[in-house]
Amino acid sequence: MEFIDLKEQYHRYKTETDDRIQRVLAHGHYIMGPEIAELEQALAAYVGVKHAITVSSGTDSLEIALRALGIGPGDEVITVPFTWISSAEVIGLVGARPVFVDVDATTYNINVDLIESAITPQTKALLPVSLFGQMPDYDRINAIAAKHGIPVIEDGAQSFGATQRGRRSCGVTAIGSTSFFPAKPLGCYGDGGALFTNDDGLAEKMKAIRTHGGVKRHHHTLLGMNGRFDTLQAAILLAKLPHFEWEVKERGRIGARYSASLKEGCAVPVVAPANTHVYAQYTIRVADRDKIGEQLKAAGVPTAVYYPKCLHEQPIFGSLGYKWGDFPESEKASREVLSLPMHPFLSEADQDKVIATLHQALGKTVRPEGVLV
Repeated sequence: MEFIDLKEQYHRYKTETDDRIQRVLAHGHYIMGPEIAELEQALAAYVGVKHAITVSSGTDSLEIALRALGIGPGDEVITVPFTWISSAEVIGLVGARPVFVDVDATTYNINVDLIESAITPQTKALLPVSLFGQMPDYDRINAIAAKHGIPVIEDGAQSFGATQRGRRSCGVTAIGSTSFFPAKPLGCYGDGGALFTNDDGLAEKMKAIRTHGGVKRHHHTLLGMNGRFDTLQAAILLAKLPHFEWEVKERGRIGARYSASLKEGCAVPVVAPANTHVYAQYTIRVADRDKIGEQLKAAGVPTAVYYPKCLHEQPIFGSLGYKWGDFPESEKASREVLSLPMHPFLSEADQDKVIATLHQALGKTVRPEGVLV
């Protein structure tokens, strides 16, 4: 059983993928080839914004966003401690200070009620994370940001394809950022990412930073980076994109099926009102997480932990002065979360095996018809 079955995805889309790759090999424009502009137009239309800028990774996309906003030494950026390190790493890379706010106990997204008390005169941006596949309440977050005159960057690396009140992830804030890492809901065959905005000026800055600080060759107006997306990777995403909405629907169906079968045995994902969830990870909470994970592994069911430590526990952020107990919900989640196999091609037979094995590990048994005893 695969935790994420990328081989099956390639098998299903092989003709389109191979054809797209062969076109790039034929024209030979491997850097900023025509597929880049084609993909950017398609992504902007999908999200519902004016500009999509493809970049070399989801991490680079966040750093480019911060640089485009002029954030640097002496500034603070608010984010969460329960996330992948990129969300805070990039803040340090531009010379600013990450300020952590605890997460909500049920969605694992930022606790919006705690944001305003963390804002200081040095706060120059909010960087909430749309963790596991759904968005925090961006209406409230944007209202708080507007009140204080600061921009919002959505880290939508795990939520591309999700919606909130009918609007897509990456299209609800000043800048949206996502990742095309292979395991993401929309993934390429290497590293990649994208930025989204309706602001013409920010779009031009982000395009320039992506290409060594200039949109014209040999004319550099900003300090930039080599943040370009590969043409071959763009071709792969162009092959996958027509199938993406079907995959999003399948993720929702499979996630709902998991929850219906597991809700009596463990804490299942809570989908917030007005949200859809793409289940980049299908994540439950259980006591004795590591023991349960080992039992599933022994039975042939792969699992993963996102994330076993909070960012304020990482040595690199020790100088921020946080201590254990400062973010109780994040800390508790990091010791209890367990992610189960999730991808659009997960068969009912494999899913039933996951469900039955988990119930057995939790001290329950399951009849073939799915009734707990």
